[in-house]
Amino acid sequence: MTSPTSAVPTPDCDLCPRLVEFRHDNQAKYPDFFNAPVPSFGPLEAQVLVCGLAPGLKGANCTGRPFTGDYAGDLLYPTLKTFHFATGEYGARADDGFELVNCRITNAVRCVPPQNKTTGPEEKACRPFLIDEMKAMPNLKAILALGGVAHNAVIQTLGLKKSQWKFGHNARHELGDELPILFDSYHCSRYNTNTGRLTEEMFHDVFRSLCEEL
Repeated sequence: MTSPTSAVPTPDCDLCPRLVEFRHDNQAKYPDFFNAPVPSFGPLEAQVLVCGLAPGLKGANCTGRPFTGDYAGDLLYPTLKTFHFATGEYGARADDGFELVNCRITNAVRCVPPQNKTTGPEEKACRPFLIDEMKAMPNLKAILALGGVAHNAVIQTLGLKKSQWKFGHNARHELGDELPILFDSYHCSRYNTNTGRLTEEMFHDVFRSLCEEL
């Protein structure tokens, strides 16, 4: 049987003028970086989809793999391995041999935004790729949204109203029949962990809830 596929933005995607301009600037400043829409990571046959906000300038935008090379990945990837969603040793490089098991990672916006802040029109422009991603995952049972923007992106992708589904750390949302369960976590960013808003134990609590669901 042929594996399902999902549509992805082309390397020269021009849907968002601000992001295109920023990409061109970075291609000049950092010619060795990936500097393109970052593809998802992990098998489409997975039951779990982790959704972040957008690539980091010197993280995924550099390496070409979500959460790879930035501080958020230093918490996310070891946590995935702790809960048996990954194998190998995370080396903060796309070629480190680290592999995901029953889990896939994507971003609500595929291109790096200035100051790590996306806009509503950019989130909307990238939404068809997230819609296609979910449709291409036949075994999808649970989505983990990292942060409020990712949470809202998932809610809108599923055609639901944001006002009815509020973001909350370690919240579990039953969205309706035949829809995946949505889990929320504060984003595993350096700011959130340095300020104590998100601790490793709090992050692990979310994954415990997720594993119970599976």
